[in-house]
Amino acid sequence: MSKTNKSLTMSRLQSAARLTRTALAARLLAHGFYAGQDQIMLALSSEDGQTPGQLASRLGVRPPTITKTINRLQAQGFLDKRASNHDARQAHIFLTEVGRETIKAIEKSVRKTEKQALKGLDKKEQKALAKLLARIEANLSNSELVEIDDEPETEE
Repeated sequence: MSKTNKSLTMSRLQSAARLTRTALAARLLAHGFYAGQDQIMLALSSEDGQTPGQLASRLGVRPPTITKTINRLQAQGFLDKRASNHDARQAHIFLTEVGRETIKAIEKSVRKTEKQALKGLDKKEQKALAKLLARIEANLSNSELVEIDDEPETEE
């Protein structure tokens, strides 16, 4: 693959990711959520009572970022912080009843955004895209960078 095609592919991937997040953010804002807050809510929906450190690790963000977002969600009435039964220095984060009620709205917003993004792609294309994106994620999450093309490296 030529260098031009590689940069075009990366540009399109980044653009698609940005536009997807923008479309989802607009839908979530109607429910009182800002970018990133939905991820915390969904993570707690699947496993309530996580620590801020567990949430940060699970979502791939830094602990100070998660703490700030947790505090905002708590102020909005979606989350509750409780001290650990085993270690009073450690807090666990739980969805409130209001938080649990909003999960369906978040999931609906995600589904609508996905439907919008995949419009015009048949099931086979959607499956192929999901497989390719999973491979890209795996490539980028590896600690070792692997050279996959046969083109010689040029010094610039």
